[in-house]
Amino acid sequence: MNQGSEHTTSCWMDLPLPWHGEPLQEDTRAEVCIVGAGIAGLTTAYLLTEAGKSVVVLDAGSIGGGQTQRTTAHLSNAIDDRFQEIERIHGVEGAALAAQSHLAAIDLIETIVRQEPIDCDFERLDGFLFLGPGQSQDLLQRELDACRRAGLTEVELHTDRQLGALSQLPCLRFPRQGQFHPLRYLVGLCQSIRRRGGRIFTDSPVEQVTGGDHASVQTRAGKQVHCSAIVVATNSPINDLVAIHTKQAAYRTYVIAAQVPRGSLAHGLWWDTEDPYHYVRVQRFASPLNGNGASGAYELLIIGGEDHKTGQDSKVADHFAALEGWGRERFPQMGQIAYSWSGQVMETIDGLAFIGRNPLDKDNVYVATGDSGMGMTHGTIAGFLLTELIQGRDHPWAKLYDPARKPLHALRDFARENANVAWQYTDWLSGGDVKSPEAIPPGSGAVVRRGLRKLAVSRDEAGQVHECSAVCPHLGCIVHWNDVEKTFDCPCHGSRFAADGKVIEGPAISDLAPVETREPAETSWVE
Repeated sequence: MNQGSEHTTSCWMDLPLPWHGEPLQEDTRAEVCIVGAGIAGLTTAYLLTEAGKSVVVLDAGSIGGGQTQRTTAHLSNAIDDRFQEIERIHGVEGAALAAQSHLAAIDLIETIVRQEPIDCDFERLDGFLFLGPGQSQDLLQRELDACRRAGLTEVELHTDRQLGALSQLPCLRFPRQGQFHPLRYLVGLCQSIRRRGGRIFTDSPVEQVTGGDHASVQTRAGKQVHCSAIVVATNSPINDLVAIHTKQAAYRTYVIAAQVPRGSLAHGLWWDTEDPYHYVRVQRFASPLNGNGASGAYELLIIGGEDHKTGQDSKVADHFAALEGWGRERFPQMGQIAYSWSGQVMETIDGLAFIGRNPLDKDNVYVATGDSGMGMTHGTIAGFLLTELIQGRDHPWAKLYDPARKPLHALRDFARENANVAWQYTDWLSGGDVKSPEAIPPGSGAVVRRGLRKLAVSRDEAGQVHECSAVCPHLGCIVHWNDVEKTFDCPCHGSRFAADGKVIEGPAISDLAPVETREPAETSWVE
């Protein structure tokens, strides 16, 4: 769910879409209604239409306009939380199924790319996991052992000689990983879906999801899709109030893309074991970079990391500077920064996505969420698994990804994350960020206390002040200003709002409430 543009731009977002969808303008019917036109929603739609099902896809914004356009598009089975941790929580069998499913996701993407065909720069390549500074090589050996118990017998201890200052360092090599251009891939999926009769409606924010015998999805404009099954694939589920949100947390992650001379770095995927960790890849780029016309001689070195919980860091700009400093220490060929952006990652308490029937809901309502830094493969797994479940078939992955699961070995993480959420409600007792709107410079925003209320106040570049409630409509947390993306972000469950209060990312589905006329007793601003 993403209804508004953010103030940073990814390297994928320069792609002009060959067609733009239209809003849903009348009630309609389909066997399956899918909410969300990112990789999870569109993969599900693609596979369902391939199986002969009638499908309608709704999105609040544009195709891939949510987190899919803000990914770094690693296609990997080297799970972010590492196989040692997956095995501790899910056992050896669960770790093996996780490895199998992520590898199958890469294979499925490759099959679709060739079958359709889709021109999206798909390529197979190796991935390398490096140690963070001062860490023992024993950590790599334990991860290697866990990988092999999970069935990844081709993973090996290796010294990579092609990654700048990381050359000669021990690492684990993961063969047959992949990368692609995510928006070009989604465009190809859309074209295939439409050829098979699937319908895709953009600019159609959903405000109500109703399961059961008379299942339907209703847009904010009051139009309905009547259906037999519903899939909510909105990064963070907009139809769930508590059940899923107590088991996952929203994190911001940061990315820079710098020019490097073409051919100066071999294509590969690289990750380290720092906390927060870094992730790196190289992308072919055929368009002029930032208007300087230097397209043919350069590729993009994409570096990500610096993750933190959404709405819980006041110095967002520092993360881009930290990534650039980290990169320049290791890659002397780095040129100018062509793009920088951030994205939202939903981290589950046990390292794997939630894919399946929505807990505490009707049996015909399904969710796909909890990407855990593996959005492209988890989204593809979602498409495959949900297609099977909707057709009434069981599958060996279903239990592993069941959204209702309660992993006993992750209870410590469950308690920690929910204690963090509880602490955010103490913002109700604090003062504002500034004393009054007059202290907010143009192009910025802040939370201001007025009497008993807290307001989200922004000042646009022309100096006009915009005020709305600072209370997130999802579960009542106080939002925080993000000065890089120019958004108000909820520190509890990751809802995000534009500077004027309009919702751009769930789980909230409504805007920040407008401010009522001031009462005489509340004319003073306090810090």
